[in-house]
Amino acid sequence: MTRKKKTRSMADKVTIRTGRRKDYKQWRHDNPDEVASSRRFTRKKQDQRKQQAARKLERMQQAQSIAIHPERSSSDGEDK
Repeated sequence: MTRKKKTRSMADKVTIRTGRRKDYKQWRHDNPDEVASSRRFTRKKQDQRKQQAARKLERMQQAQSIAIHPERSSSDGEDK
């Protein structure tokens, strides 16, 4: 018996539901309510986003503030 080649493709792994693995993409498109991420994956991503937001907020608080639009003096040559 020949061994099956290892693959990373999700379509190649799925042989249920439609019977043909080529139909998996179409099946996913037709049945979005049946295709959902696992609770573990969803929780992991939520935690990652929270950590990322916390790190970003910390960076913003530590950053040096700069004046984006400093007060313009009248001698900038803009008067006509």
